[in-house]
Amino acid sequence: MPLGAHMSIAGGLDKSVARGGSIGCETIQIFTKSNQQWRSKPLEADDVARFQAARAASGIDPIFAHAAYLINLAAPDDDAWDKSLESFIMEVGRCATLKLPFIVVHPGAHGGAGEDTGLSRVTRALDECFTRHQDDQVTVLLEITAGQGSSVGYKFEHLAVIMERCLYPERLGICFDTCHAFAAGYDLRTPEGYEQTIASLDRLVGLEHLKAIHLNDSLGDLGGHLDRHAHIGMGKLGLEAFRLLLNDPRLKRLPMVLETPKGPDMKEDVANLSTLRNLRVMSDED
Repeated sequence: MPLGAHMSIAGGLDKSVARGGSIGCETIQIFTKSNQQWRSKPLEADDVARFQAARAASGIDPIFAHAAYLINLAAPDDDAWDKSLESFIMEVGRCATLKLPFIVVHPGAHGGAGEDTGLSRVTRALDECFTRHQDDQVTVLLEITAGQGSSVGYKFEHLAVIMERCLYPERLGICFDTCHAFAAGYDLRTPEGYEQTIASLDRLVGLEHLKAIHLNDSLGDLGGHLDRHAHIGMGKLGLEAFRLLLNDPRLKRLPMVLETPKGPDMKEDVANLSTLRNLRVMSDED
């Protein structure tokens, strides 16, 4: 069960690997470009080579990507949808160049057009993306959302619909975010609530499609739809939820990363990772 955090790519993609290694990350998540811009200059061969060398030297595995938050594959406006689609296709291409196994994306927001319309537009965007990247091996991970505003993806049923409608279901997986799930109404704080949540995910989507987990406590209440992350054990989720998750043998091999607030010295990540490791009960296999 590799543990890590989202790492900044400031100064170069290879610097994200060095940052992760400096605080003992076993896995990391990165943006492949600026999160504040739609486009970016193409990756240079030297940049790719430095990244691959840093990854090989670090032993960090897997390293995976998160798509820019600007992207809205459920957008009802055609211009916004086209812009999001082209940006996402570009990001998937960057992941392929960097040999990243998957990219996490929020399904998006329907903007008042209705959830079914939003889900259909997400599916259409994914179909177009995979059609243009048929030879690549990048898997797209649909992340459960908190359900803020008109966002889709806050129900396991939404994720199941997208996967069922997509022409390339083998290219899709799921990213489970603890804060988002809790904010969406899935209670992870007790053994009973946790088991009900995981059983529901397995029934509706299938645990075999779960490929990554975001470990974030929640500033908001259960079902409050507030997408605000808190440090581990310092939010409304509490430590027990993370203890249950970290010791679930069904999730044992999944990469788990923090997306909690932090400063430039990453001391918050260090503290959160220490808390998580102290919650994990080591088995004989470990």
